[in-house]
Amino acid sequence: MKPLLINGAWVTTSHATGNINPSDVSDVIDEYAQAGRSEAQAAIAAAADACEMWSRSGLQQRHDILQCAGQEILARKDELGNLLAREEGKILSEAIAEVTRAGRIFLFYAGETLRLRGEVIASVRPGVGVEVTREPVGVVGIIAPWNFPIAIPAWKIAPALCYGNTVVFKPAELVPGCAWALADILHRSGVPAGVFNLVTGPGAVVGQTMLEDARIDAITFTGSQATGDRVAAASLPHQRKIQLEMGGKNPLVILDDADLEIAVQCAVDGAFFSTGQRCTASSRLIVTERVHDRFVGALAERVSALRVGHALDASSDIGPVVDAAQLAQDLDHIAVARAQGGVLRAGGEVVERETNGYFLQPALVTETHPDMRINREEVFGPVASVVRVRDYDEALAVANDTEFGLCAGICTTSLKYSSDFKKKAQVGMVMVNLPTAGVDYHVPFGGSKRSSYGSREQGSYAAEFFTRVKTAYTSP
Repeated sequence: MKPLLINGAWVTTSHATGNINPSDVSDVIDEYAQAGRSEAQAAIAAAADACEMWSRSGLQQRHDILQCAGQEILARKDELGNLLAREEGKILSEAIAEVTRAGRIFLFYAGETLRLRGEVIASVRPGVGVEVTREPVGVVGIIAPWNFPIAIPAWKIAPALCYGNTVVFKPAELVPGCAWALADILHRSGVPAGVFNLVTGPGAVVGQTMLEDARIDAITFTGSQATGDRVAAASLPHQRKIQLEMGGKNPLVILDDADLEIAVQCAVDGAFFSTGQRCTASSRLIVTERVHDRFVGALAERVSALRVGHALDASSDIGPVVDAAQLAQDLDHIAVARAQGGVLRAGGEVVERETNGYFLQPALVTETHPDMRINREEVFGPVASVVRVRDYDEALAVANDTEFGLCAGICTTSLKYSSDFKKKAQVGMVMVNLPTAGVDYHVPFGGSKRSSYGSREQGSYAAEFFTRVKTAYTSP
């Protein structure tokens, strides 16, 4: 049994659950301890007790710990990538790339510990000095999703520690392996007792305990809209800071003047790689009518040629869906789209392989219209729909016709249209002639509308969430 990490000690519990490989459900990666309410409360207490000490720790100590952790993650990228591929289902190359990103995030925030700046501002009152500084928020609760089991925890944990906060980390129940490996690395990198705590277990118990406890000063959450709403509602009585990332229904617009090869590659990468299980996936392909048939024909051919298989099989282009529930959800969206008039142009069927896994051939659904369910709700799987439009103006209107606003892409050779789209797309991130999925680790990440709430994640912008601003006045 892999234990919890509470107050610097490894803690076993009476109950553990198996970590199942979605490429082969007979492969149980390991057993992981399940925290109950008492263990979650102990972790919160440990983090609260360590707050003052860690907030006043030397910058060099924080730097060295984050640097050590980042270096070990990079040194073990093949091993950790193998673990990630087994427990989440990304093909091995994507899994190694995610681990590499996590390591670089830790190294970035190791540097950020030495770059935290304040301001000295002249007062309107003669002889009065003004200093503006940043201080840690306190105890940060981290609730992470299953689709990026090491990168998303990294971009939450590293800045939290960098800016002097203590952490209670609850990973998604489907992916405890990467979370435990990361906790072990941080523990051995010298994180003091209580500063970082890992509590694996069900959200209804561990997550709920975190939401109810007034000692949690801030919560950063990535997951579903429904759970994000509960995080927000439960946090309001405590007046804690919250940061919510809750998905997207991201459009990729293809205009008549687009380079067709680039457009098809952007669609394949953005919609289907990582099994489409990315909040930045381009699940709505909005195509102007003059290029529509050529684009759909070329895309359908590419999608049909994608090989779905075991995540560790070098011949696989796409791995399995994460579990049986997600597979059922994907199939339901496809069935409803067809019932509402959509045409299944490619894929969409369950695939059998040598191992028993959750394999779904990527689905391309054409002849859809904007008000169909497949264009309103996040599928979170290898499923993309195509909407035919007259021109750029209609494409922009359809792209913005959603309650989500995470990211949007456009494929065009026109500077006029690309510039206009960057201004008018109602999202937090815009990609021009690039897949919607795939962002740098040193720049801000986040959306608008119902996709995101609170300040941005990643890069130096993370300081907005993980610190509070203090203004001090001094008179001689």
